Amino acid sequence: MTKSVGHSKAAHPKLEKAPTGIQGLDEITGGGLPLGRPTLVCGSAGCGKTLLAMEFLVRGATEHDEPGVFMAFEETAEELGKNVRSLGFDLDALCRQKKLRLDFVRIERGQIEENGEYDLEGLFIRLGHAIDAIGAKRVVLDTIEVLFSGLSNTAILRAEIQRLFRWLKDRGVTAIITGERGEGRLTRHGLEEYVSDCVILLDHRVIDQVSTRRLRVVKYRGSAHGTNEYPFLIDEDGLSVLPITSLGLQYVVSDERVPTGVARLDTMLDGQGYYRGSTVLVTGTAGSGKSSMAAHFADAACRRGEDVLYFAFEESPSQIVRNMRSIGLDLEPWVKKGLLHFHASRSTMYGLEMHLAMMHKLVREIEPRIVVIDPMNNLSRGGSHQDVVSTMTRLVDFLKLQGITAMLTSMTSQERLEETDSEVSSLVDTWLLLRDIELGGERNRGMYVLKSRGMPHSNQIREFHLTSRGIELTDVYLGAEGVLTGSARVSQEAREKAAVVQRQQEVEAKERELQRRREALEARITALRKEFEVESQEMERRVGQERSRAEVAKLERVRMGISRKADDGAGGPRTLGRPRKPQETHA
Repeated sequence: MTKSVGHSKAAHPKLEKAPTGIQGLDEITGGGLPLGRPTLVCGSAGCGKTLLAMEFLVRGATEHDEPGVFMAFEETAEELGKNVRSLGFDLDALCRQKKLRLDFVRIERGQIEENGEYDLEGLFIRLGHAIDAIGAKRVVLDTIEVLFSGLSNTAILRAEIQRLFRWLKDRGVTAIITGERGEGRLTRHGLEEYVSDCVILLDHRVIDQVSTRRLRVVKYRGSAHGTNEYPFLIDEDGLSVLPITSLGLQYVVSDERVPTGVARLDTMLDGQGYYRGSTVLVTGTAGSGKSSMAAHFADAACRRGEDVLYFAFEESPSQIVRNMRSIGLDLEPWVKKGLLHFHASRSTMYGLEMHLAMMHKLVREIEPRIVVIDPMNNLSRGGSHQDVVSTMTRLVDFLKLQGITAMLTSMTSQERLEETDSEVSSLVDTWLLLRDIELGGERNRGMYVLKSRGMPHSNQIREFHLTSRGIELTDVYLGAEGVLTGSARVSQEAREKAAVVQRQQEVEAKERELQRRREALEARITALRKEFEVESQEMERRVGQERSRAEVAKLERVRMGISRKADDGAGGPRTLGRPRKPQETHA
């Protein structure tokens, strides 16, 4: 069974494709448009059909060395050149280099007669000449409705459309044919989508006064492709499509740590800060210091020479720079050095998906190591709750896949401190919660680490100060009265210091009393010792005298005995010397 599967895969090679060069579109289509086959790009007016087709030709000529022919039925070559110049495309230069050929064909409705003999031979000859002139590999026909505007006979129309698509296939060129969307159909005629090998539908919709452009691959013969709707941007760099398919959970993680910019906070996070490539959420009520925390993080990254991309949805860059000076942070030098990149816009300027596409584009262009989104919950105004959750999930996954450390700020209410509007709390790695503590008629700030995956972290509340030297974290007072901050903490600390001083004084007084008693006792002991020495000497003197008197008395008795001729108890005369040893008797 395994062998047959392997043989089947070898027997059916993948479909050859022509890369479009349009960011995101090649990812959705699995490599580009079908090589040597026609693709239908349809949509309503203003959705970007002509720009997509033109970028397909320009990218092919400049990036893949494939010359292209653009045959227009509505706009002249001069008009086309002016329209795409804002995208950075110089069509005149490409034409001079014979990498691009622009051909405007004017078709008058009165010139077309439905007599059954109508055909496209003249168009084929003209298009064939343009292809041969520059060796074109890519062709665009814009738009097909104008080409067949005078035909109402369905049979003739179907036959001519089939002839056109077959001719393009026979020439082996990769073609894009643009078409206007019809009522309830992909195109006005409702025929082109059936003969096309690939059909791409562009849509420009307005919901709640917010416009969003979306792209969908309706069909793609012989190839797997993304089937969802994908938002896309049109800006000064052309089109960029945002794939919204699941990125999975296969991103690589790092053990490297990134300082927070606040030394005491680093200490709370195992002494080293966040993990590189992690996502950090900072939540709190209004005025709790979320933006200041984000600015500290950005400033620390710039000091390390890392690029920072800062998305601001409430304040302009100049206002952020000015406000941060009040807490000792000067961000302007980093802006001038090109390390700190601000992108400020109102959340209502685009829809959610357009914001996400714009973020993807800027991240790919700047390649930052740090991304700040301040505040994140402003994006919730651009769509439904489900759209917000989906958007934030895709954004977090994208940043993790790029190995970017992200900080998201979000405003919460006092009643729902541990909840977020976009339910992103379960996606983030570290969650810092800033809260207001009202006590004794004061409102002070507190901060604690609600969670931080993969590292030991402090579970204690710290008082959060915004000073002229930046953010400072201090220990709060925890006692019988609960958590004390601000003046209450200072007052309690003063009372505790006074109590400590009093206890210290009492201890010192007791130590002095003990020392006095010790000295008195030692003096008494010294006096007793001296008294004892005197008495001891006196006693020794008396004992010596007594011994001397005893010896004298003994000698006197001996002399007296000698004078009396007394014996010594052994039968011998008494002497003043040693007594004689008694003689042994023998039996």
